[in-house]
Amino acid sequence: MSRLFNVCLIASWYSSNIGVLLLNKYLLSSYGFKYPIFLTLCHMMACSLLSYIAISWLKIVPLQTIRSRWQFLKISALGVIFCSSVVTGNVSLRYLPVSFNQAVGATTPFFTAVFAYLLTFRREGWLTYVTLIPVVAGCVIASGGEPSFHLFGFLMCIGATAARALKSVVQGILLSSEGEKLHSMNLLMYMAPVAVLVLVPAAFFMERDVVGITISLARDDTKFIFYLLFNSSLAYFVNLTNFLVTKHTSALTLQVLGNAKGAVAVVISILIFQNPVSVTGIFGYSITVTGVFLYSEAKKRSRSN
Repeated sequence: MSRLFNVCLIASWYSSNIGVLLLNKYLLSSYGFKYPIFLTLCHMMACSLLSYIAISWLKIVPLQTIRSRWQFLKISALGVIFCSSVVTGNVSLRYLPVSFNQAVGATTPFFTAVFAYLLTFRREGWLTYVTLIPVVAGCVIASGGEPSFHLFGFLMCIGATAARALKSVVQGILLSSEGEKLHSMNLLMYMAPVAVLVLVPAAFFMERDVVGITISLARDDTKFIFYLLFNSSLAYFVNLTNFLVTKHTSALTLQVLGNAKGAVAVVISILIFQNPVSVTGIFGYSITVTGVFLYSEAKKRSRSN
């Protein structure tokens, strides 16, 4: 029963991760709802509400309070970084196919190593840094062979990847540092409202007609509201299942599964959206994924020594 529960949990994490990615692509590109900031705002509002319900009402994890002004400032900074990573990622999906988006996103370990050194002065073993070479080289090859390459979309995707890596480093400090040690679910509950406060003025200044367009789309197509609500709920479910998979398996298992998830997302997106791919692009992405797996193995060995 325990093994079956873990399999169902991992399947839920996979489906929610890939589901929110594909639904974002559908809404922002195929459906024509070209408002990535407002879409991210909906995600963050859902995370705020559902986090509060999960912790305060359902008692999934114990409620933790913010201990100091300095801790609040770090949570606020993380909230800004988090919403920046999601917004730039959603913007990139307007211009790039999911397959190429995932190829660029696979370079996250490279940016994580850079930010970890800059913020915590933590150095990895030489073998770990060597494995980052194919990670970056594969992305460069995939970029050169991408039929749907778009420079602005590519820059947004790089920005999203870097912000995601920075978020993971800052989050690691908040989750593990002595005197901090916020639980990941509590951290999301405090972080999401900060992101909402940043995104509300950004959405209304940069996407001025978004409210009118949203109301108009809801009147013309009742399924649009379902898409929006379901997509926003999935965004929270990704975080919830991420925590549950880590709790019932291990952080290393999550990392390995995450590496494989990118390849699964690429195959599914190509089947659904029928975007053209080249042999060069597939070759480059394969090199990147191989580099990511080697990076995971090198990190595992460095921890065991």
